[in-house]
Amino acid sequence: MPRPFDPAEVLARPLMAFLGSATDDGAPRIAPVWFLWEDGALWMPGTAGGSSVARIAHDPRVSVEIVDYDNPGGVLRHLGLRGRASVEPMETDRFARLLARYLGEEDSWNPWFIDRIARLDDPAGRLIRLDPDSIFTNDVSYFRTGPVLATHAGYPVTPA
Repeated sequence: MPRPFDPAEVLARPLMAFLGSATDDGAPRIAPVWFLWEDGALWMPGTAGGSSVARIAHDPRVSVEIVDYDNPGGVLRHLGLRGRASVEPMETDRFARLLARYLGEEDSWNPWFIDRIARLDDPAGRLIRLDPDSIFTNDVSYFRTGPVLATHAGYPVTPA
């Protein structure tokens, strides 16, 4: 069955993702995260002492939801990824590419943010890697106009 849209279209944009994982007792938790799609995997920042990292160490089953939403433009695309995540050592170059998606060129980065929050040299830095077992797409971008007039970034939206 064809997908309503190519997942790469959403994965290429600097959107917020929501990482779903479970606590030791199975309670669901969701964390907003920045992400980078590279090498067939979704990469998300974490730290050695972070709660998402701890939950994934206990139970690697995760879901990630990404929504591309533009109300005035009538865009509403949902991308869901499911699978088992792993916690990887920090890769400074990959993390820098992830940050550049959201912050622009490195010479324009806010020093306060980089020095205190998103340290490239932080020994506690980790990357959460998800090689998805499944990818789900849903496109209802025609919710405002109907499928004939709906567009996304200049391209016609194909109704499901």
